[in-house]
Amino acid sequence: MITELREAQLLNTLVFETLGQPEKEREFKIKTFKKWGFDLVFGKKDGVETFWGVEAGSKKAGDSYTEDEVNHEVTEILEKLPKNKKMFAKIEMIEGRAYLYVYLREDDVDTPILHVPAGEVLLAFLKKHKFVKIIEAIRNLGSAASLVKKHGDEGKPLPFEELPPVPRRFLRDAKKIEKEMGFGRIALAYFGENKSGEARYWLEWMVPTIALFDERISEKIDKALAEFK
Repeated sequence: MITELREAQLLNTLVFETLGQPEKEREFKIKTFKKWGFDLVFGKKDGVETFWGVEAGSKKAGDSYTEDEVNHEVTEILEKLPKNKKMFAKIEMIEGRAYLYVYLREDDVDTPILHVPAGEVLLAFLKKHKFVKIIEAIRNLGSAASLVKKHGDEGKPLPFEELPPVPRRFLRDAKKIEKEMGFGRIALAYFGENKSGEARYWLEWMVPTIALFDERISEKIDKALAEFK
């Protein structure tokens, strides 16, 4: 049977949703691709000219190597996107694991350039930019990422009207970010303060995983999470 406390939490936890599916893809600049730790290469794969991504600094013009039984010849490490091409990325799920899939697009034709485990790249990116609050909160990755933060003993959640400034400010900022991303789900149970004046709360925030690869969005999410100590 459900306890009286669990029932109170079930009935009183505040939930704010921006409904819909996590965004399918997001456009990025080549400078962001480099911030993820990769270089964009132009060259030949088994004699056919194409583009692909490599670990930053691992290859240089003139290099030749074999990977997955395919011969790669590096012609140039690009510093800007090729003319008429845009870079997009999305999250693909394979047997329960999230992968970052990056591709170039021109006239609705996509050229794959990178397909790697999303979590490894994301954590390196978050660490590089010192988005500590996201790193502390992130629990799992799918097409959406789950961010969880909690402090103190649980109790009966306060209604919205009784929330103090800090949780109100967090909800205001988080809802703005959700609107910008086009998807999200915030669940907040704020239990008041303990005898030492410290906030007691539990929150879970679902955000599109691909949005966390955007430095501007991650900075906003990190600052919002920092509202809670």
